[in-house]
Amino acid sequence: MNAVVFRSGKGLVYEKVPTPHPEADQVLIQVANTGFCGSDHSLVESGSLPDGYILGHETSGVVTQVGAAVTGAREGDRVMIRPTFCHQCPDCQAGRPYFCQVNRRSIGIGDLGGGFAEYIVAYPGMLIPIPPPVDSRNAALAEAFATSLHAIAVSGVHQGSALVIGGGPIGLALVRLLKILGWGSVVLSEPVEEKRRLGERFGADQVVDPFQTPLGLKAFEWTGGRMFDAVFECSGAGGAIQSGLDLAGRGASVVVVSVLWRSETITPATLTFKEARLTASYSNTHEENRRVLDWMAEGRLDGHSLISDQIPLEDLPGVYRERIHSGRSLKVMLTIGPEF
Repeated sequence: MNAVVFRSGKGLVYEKVPTPHPEADQVLIQVANTGFCGSDHSLVESGSLPDGYILGHETSGVVTQVGAAVTGAREGDRVMIRPTFCHQCPDCQAGRPYFCQVNRRSIGIGDLGGGFAEYIVAYPGMLIPIPPPVDSRNAALAEAFATSLHAIAVSGVHQGSALVIGGGPIGLALVRLLKILGWGSVVLSEPVEEKRRLGERFGADQVVDPFQTPLGLKAFEWTGGRMFDAVFECSGAGGAIQSGLDLAGRGASVVVVSVLWRSETITPATLTFKEARLTASYSNTHEENRRVLDWMAEGRLDGHSLISDQIPLEDLPGVYRERIHSGRSLKVMLTIGPEF
């Protein structure tokens, strides 16, 4: 089959690889669409991937072969794929299945090859059915929206005003979901005009270029002097966490959604005198993905506007160099097999 694999010293390479064969407890899936995630970029640039590994975890497809011991899955099922979890360990029992370490299986970021390929194998517990009205591109985007939905849940805030710092795919998804959930004033802070315009289309009440507008004064105006009830840091920019704390109101939550490996300096007194909460979100749950898919099926949520580049699999290495690594793309979506 055709795939894009990681090759040491070369990066992403399009080549022929053996088609995987499902074991008795696995299924074979023909991939329809796979989105390129920011974590894929981080893994490629880290150089730590094993030679020949296939990335890609934002994937939709169709079950084409079912192992003899598999129950609950049939050929022809339209599915998206998420990691397994055991249901029994302390993390699972605490509602954090994404931290499960018991026989955890995942495509593209774990022990199984990912969706930058024509076919993948998976376990039945990884499959989430795609409702009939939802197309394969939206289904491949569901995981990004589920990650944003999880960030809202982690905040512990259920209504009020919100500031989203950074208008990448996750930040824009947050804007849309906050409005679906009925939040009040939702503000997007983003320096790129095209992303600000998309934020408006997704329902942001205000969009602002942080390099051109004194956000503190505007925030005071937009929130009636309270400042924001929740702040979501999605930019990864230096100093953005402290900026979020400065703009948070009393008793507010500041959620770090970006994955930052470098050290950041904050002023703890900002937390103390506001009794604010600083936390972070990681991944998402099966249930959050199902909720996103249901909203898509109901017509309340459509992620197509996030897609800046729709490309065939063979174009990925070049697009990675020219568009993804340079930061020129928003969301690259691969068309790999028949779409639905």
